[in-house]
Amino acid sequence: MEKQKGFVWLVGAGPGDPGLITVRGRELLRQAEVLVYDRLASAEFLKEVPKECEKINVGKEPGRHGKTQEEINEILVEKALEGKMVVRLKGGDPFVFGRGGEEILALSEHGIAYEVVSGVTSAVAAPAHAGIPVTHRAVSRSFHVITGHTAAGGEFLPEGFKEYAKLSGTLLFLMGLSNLEKIAAALMENGKDADTPAAVVTDGTLPGERCVRAPLKDLPSAVRAAGLKSPGVIVVGETAAFSMRYGGEMPLAGVSIGITGTDAIFEKLSLRLSAVGAKVSRAAVSRVEKENGEALETALKEIGKYHWIVFTSRNAIALFFEAVKACRVDLRALGHLKFAVVGKGTGEFLEGFGFYADYMPEEYTTRALAEGLAKQVMDGEEVLIPRAKQGSQVLTEILSGCGISYLDLPIYDIRTESPDLKTLSGLHYLTFESGSGVRGFFAENPEEKRKLFETVRPVCIGKVTEQVLKEYGVGHAVTAETYTAEGIVEALLREREHGRRSV
Repeated sequence: MEKQKGFVWLVGAGPGDPGLITVRGRELLRQAEVLVYDRLASAEFLKEVPKECEKINVGKEPGRHGKTQEEINEILVEKALEGKMVVRLKGGDPFVFGRGGEEILALSEHGIAYEVVSGVTSAVAAPAHAGIPVTHRAVSRSFHVITGHTAAGGEFLPEGFKEYAKLSGTLLFLMGLSNLEKIAAALMENGKDADTPAAVVTDGTLPGERCVRAPLKDLPSAVRAAGLKSPGVIVVGETAAFSMRYGGEMPLAGVSIGITGTDAIFEKLSLRLSAVGAKVSRAAVSRVEKENGEALETALKEIGKYHWIVFTSRNAIALFFEAVKACRVDLRALGHLKFAVVGKGTGEFLEGFGFYADYMPEEYTTRALAEGLAKQVMDGEEVLIPRAKQGSQVLTEILSGCGISYLDLPIYDIRTESPDLKTLSGLHYLTFESGSGVRGFFAENPEEKRKLFETVRPVCIGKVTEQVLKEYGVGHAVTAETYTAEGIVEALLREREHGRRSV
């Protein structure tokens, strides 16, 4: 019997910012069995794919071609014929100088099914992010996207530039930064006004984005002086003189902040930090992995013997009640229980499930929780502690010392991918949203990571997280008073304002 063929999705990754990939594109990444990608697709996307996904870097860069187009075609065909679900991730849009058509022809020759998932092209997005519209009423009624080099990498065709120079509207050249002088000269030689507004945008939509504006005749020298490097978009036309970016002072303008944590945390916090001007990046991806599912199910079946449940994190609460639902436990069976939480944020999260904390320490630390709880628990009462695998031993040591019976049940683990420390060293701040997240971050190369905080300021969602950070020898944290994403933003704004007043 002939083996079932796989499927290939040609997915546009967008202009650079990982947040600008389409919803459909991100969904496919999370289901991919094979990922074939190039340099214009952000490294952040590698963190989206399943663990077992095979990742193939075809690394096409100016002046250094990792794989020829023919070799890429062969890889796509080979993996699809193995029956794999393949995502071919391409910067921008697959059909805008992405050679997607050539890959589709190769797939078609072998009878392999495919789908094209469009992406946001950098031709429009990069100038827009720099404040340059490609069209504007009464100024530019059209735009033209042009390749900045020929297939052979040689001289431009003179007849092409005769036409380009006469076009009205905005001219956008992709992959042409190394040929900028030739492009400018060819346009002017064929009649384009030397004083036409022009610009180059490099690393568009990314934290390192730069934009240089100059008349066409001066653009090459201005770009050289600024030291701009590929990838970049060349803009020629009246709209290149525009700067449609908010001109007011943003409180965190120019501040680089790395976010550690899960996808949900990154999405929530990055949105709020970006809104006050911060340059936000994904510093370390954490994933919550369930543990001891059978043991938790057993504990729920025996829930009647427990008198207290202790929660030290939102993750523990979410996973506990997820198990309650999965095991079809009637909520009335929890009516006899008392709940203890480590802090206000955890308590508020618990309220979302219809339960209110019976005990919360005045100081939001694990030690304070344990010491206070020991005074609350009566003789003969049993305590259930569903929490992270990396949970602090302080809690159980204090309860044991007081002769309290408890079940310490790790129901999840935090797996944190080791980040690129060189990238992190350029940050101003690095955020942490839980103690278990801190432990996950320091799981590998702890000494190197501790040194990172000689120049980078840590930001903690609360006192518990701050305390865990101190266990690794890291102090001077900015700590939120309200244990939410909004609280982190408020803490940073206060810290920056205090810094300005101190100068």
